[in-house]
Order: sequence, then C-alpha cells, then structure tokens
Amino acid sequence: MSKLEEFIDHKILNYKDKRDFPAIEGTSSLSPYLSSGILSSRQCLLKVFEKFSENEIGVKTWVTEIIWREFYKYILFHNPRVSKNLSFSEKYDEFPWSDNEDHFISWSKGETGVPIIDAAMRQLNNTGWMHNRLRMIVAMYLSKNLLIDWRKGEEYFMKNLIDGDFASNNGGWQWSASTGVDAAPYFRIFNPITQSEKFDKKGDFIKKWLPELESVKNIHDPSTEERRETGYSEHLVDLKQSRKQAIEIFSNFSK
Repeated sequence: MSKLEEFIDHKILNYKDKRDFPAIEGTSSLSPYLSSGILSSRQCLLKVFEKFSENEIGVKTWVTEIIWREFYKYILFHNPRVSKNLSFSEKYDEFPWSDNEDHFISWSKGETGVPIIDAAMRQLNNTGWMHNRLRMIVAMYLSKNLLIDWRKGEEYFMKNLIDGDFASNNGGWQWSASTGVDAAPYFRIFNPITQSEKFDKKGDFIKKWLPELESVKNIHDPSTEERRETGYSEHLVDLKQSRKQAIEIFSNFSK
C-alpha cells in the first residue's frame, strides 16, 4: 500500500507526460503487486479518488490503464478460447506464421540489430520486468516484422515477467499481433527506430542496457561501420521490407 501511496502522492499527476519514456521512472511500477494480488484494482481506484478528481489528466490516464487490466479479465472470462492458446479472432487460428526459430532466439536474446528492442529484451532477461511502451514495440516487431506467432512471445513473457498476468499479457500480445479484441489494425506496424527516437531521444535507456553502443554517433540505428567496430549485430531483417511483407500477408489472408 505504501508503494501505491507514494505513486499517488508524487507521480500520478505527471503520469500521462512521463509514462512512455523508459529511461525515467514515470510509471507506477505497481504491476507486480496487482498481478500477485497484493493490491487490487479496486484498492487503487479508491485510494486515488480519495485525493484527486478523475478530471486530472494524469489520474484519468492511469485509471484508464487500470480499466484495461479489468477489460482483459472480462474478455478472458467471457471468451475462454483465449485461454486455450487460441486467437480471440477465430480466423487467425490458421494464419501462416513463420517458424523461423533462429529469428525467435535472436529476438529473445536481444540480438535483432535494433537497439531499442535489444535493450528492452536485455532489461526483461536481467530484471524480469519491461517498460510497457517497450512491450508493445518488441511484440509488434516479433509478430509483424518477423511474422512469428504471437503465442511464442506471449509464452516467453509469462516465463520471464515478474508481473506476468495472463489476461493482460494475452490481451497485449493479441493487440500487437492484430488478432485480439479492439486490436491494432494489421497495417499499423511500429517503426522501432522512430519509436526509439521519440521515447528515448538521447539513448539513455539504450546505453544502460547496450553499453557497447555508448559512444556510437547514431544510437538508434548504428551504421554498418559502427556495428562492425562495436561487435553489435546487423539487422535481423530489413524493417521497411519486412513491414511491407507483413501488410501483404495480412491483407491477402483477410480477403
């Protein structure tokens, strides 16, 4: 409860402005307590509304995230197929996902050649936690750029996350893979380099988890020479070409 009170007293009003930046502590960090049952969504809402109005933008944004947690539990209860290793949208049960195990292993180890993704996976593998913005970026990269079955990523997260919550994890992965309820449209594919430039502008997060890139000029996408000098991986796939391919495959499948 003290962790919740600290967040409400000192961080919640700036939550909307700071929550997407992985290099700073802008989130509540309450997910492990919520997923383990130490805290409940109801406790969180009661506590925050003791002090603030829902009209405060930071409060409103955080409450919306709490509602998303409950929404995915609702989906799980009323649509039990998602707990049976199946997509919410039945048509995607037959989607032609790639079975490239080498690509999956590279993703899981943080060796994709995309700094923000590799830093995020190293954070997960070393701490058991990953910033929410980064979860979306790495999930969309796996399911769209690599076209690997989202369920492999979902399982990997559940095995490694200290705040692993089946409903939220499943919902998040299906949102990113465009197979779930109210999911991102299949043609919405994050460019991880652009995301990196926007949410880790100075590369502070990347430098923390990829110290070998600390002195490179373009921290978000090192040059071929910089990769060679530092021993950093080349791109696993071409981002533009893989995006185009994903859209074509999803589009043809949806016809």
